[in-house]
Amino acid sequence: MTRLAVITGTTHGIGRVTSRELARAGMTVVMLCRNMEAAREVRRDIQTAVPSAPVHVVHCDLASLTSVRTAASEVSRRFGPIALLVNNAGIVSTRRRFSTDGFELTFATNQLGPFLLTGLLRDRMAPGSRIVNVASRIHARGRLDLAGVTDVAAPYRSFRAYARSKLANVMWSFALARRLAGDGVTVNCLHPGVVASNLLPRWLQVVKPLVTPVTFDNERGARTTLHLALSDSVEGVTGLYFDEHGIAQPASATANDVALQERLWEQCARWTGGAPSTVTDPVASVATA
Repeated sequence: MTRLAVITGTTHGIGRVTSRELARAGMTVVMLCRNMEAAREVRRDIQTAVPSAPVHVVHCDLASLTSVRTAASEVSRRFGPIALLVNNAGIVSTRRRFSTDGFELTFATNQLGPFLLTGLLRDRMAPGSRIVNVASRIHARGRLDLAGVTDVAAPYRSFRAYARSKLANVMWSFALARRLAGDGVTVNCLHPGVVASNLLPRWLQVVKPLVTPVTFDNERGARTTLHLALSDSVEGVTGLYFDEHGIAQPASATANDVALQERLWEQCARWTGGAPSTVTDPVASVATA
């Protein structure tokens, strides 16, 4: 029986490459995608490259909490224990838009959807399984402005919204790692590099030199995700942030603020309809290297 990998955002970019390489590594791949037609095309491409690869497609719009719940229910019903969950999908909304649930669209897609999905699949994670969250170095330029997530009158800049969502990804990853430490499930997050994909908006092209002098193609951009997903060298390693070279690096001071992490967790839990979860000692470090 092959190990099961669940991954979001596979119709383009590094998610497409990651799905193919997970299949090449012998895993059963379940792709959660909003665009089913594009997802089926990716599945065909993967099965051409990796004949007989078990690749499945489940509809999931991360901007819709109802869609996330439906997708998680289908995954739980159709498949066995999960060895790997990759929260890869992400967007940058160039204008202020809100999800059907009333949340700023970038935050809803990049943070609330993955938060809910992971929570719903938490009991399906096998012992020794891994959760990999694709974040960004831009998290260091973000502010945890949670009021702006629901305030329709708040000023909007796509860079700030994206940076806020990526900061939330890193903070949530650290908080989740604490909660799962006793379950034998590892959680890590990463900066994939600045990848030349359809996610690269005009403002990121301008600030790119501040982030990295190099723009990666999708094959190179998927390397750190695959390293955290498959490498024996990170077995048991949890609660860390990795750069585009697969090396653990310090996250920003804000991202490491445990009190803010807990505030984010509690708010995300309220927004997604779950009960806030606490830990006995939120300051305790679970990271190992």
